[in-house]
This record gives sequence, C-alpha cells and structure tokens, in this order.
Amino acid sequence: MTLDDVLDTVALVLVLLGAILCLTATMGLLRWRDVPTRLHAATKPQVLGVLLIVAAVALSTRTWEALAFGIPIILIQFATAPLAAHMVGRAAYRNRTTDEENLFIDELHHSTEQPGSTGAQSRPES
Repeated sequence: MTLDDVLDTVALVLVLLGAILCLTATMGLLRWRDVPTRLHAATKPQVLGVLLIVAAVALSTRTWEALAFGIPIILIQFATAPLAAHMVGRAAYRNRTTDEENLFIDELHHSTEQPGSTGAQSRPES
C-alpha cells in the first residue's frame, strides 16, 4: 500500500464523516422544535462537517492551491456561523418565539423590560 493509497483512504473517511455531520445537522433542524436547539444543530455539526470536507478535498488533491482555497472557506465558516446564530437567537428571544419555560438562565430578561427595547415597554401614566 503506497502513501497515495493511504492519503486517498483518509480523504474518503473525512468526506464520509463530514457528510454524516452535515446530515445530522439537517436532521436536527427538522426534528427539534425550538430556536436554541435548532441553532445548535445548524452551527456545531455543520461547521465541523464543512471543515472535514474541505480538509478531505485538500488532502485528496494534494496541491497548495486547494489548501489556499480551503483556508478562507474554513475561516469564513468559523466567523459567520456563530455570529449568525447569535443574531437569530436574539431576534427569536425578542420576538418571543423561544420556549422560555425551558430556559434555565435568562440573561436577557432585563433587556426586554427597558424602555425603547423591542420587548414590553413601559407606558407613561395619564
């Protein structure tokens, strides 16, 4: 067995693992019903799945160009997925579409009670 065969086998395993992670992320989006758990499914396994697939492509082509093309993809995934999940989670909380009964710690409770926020606003007395 040559080194090329070993690298091709490792790349095949990485693609398979990345595809399984992306599939589980999709199943989590379809199965879970509230926003925080769906965000977890959309970010954690999806980003790791994309990382494994990009690594497999770079490993299978064995060129510096593939590696140089894959690094920005991974960096953009690492930068945008958590930020997008955070913004969607905040919007869902402010729109009251989260399952607030199952929240253990509600760190944003005070932010919806302040005047000027999108939550419950205090009204001036007449």
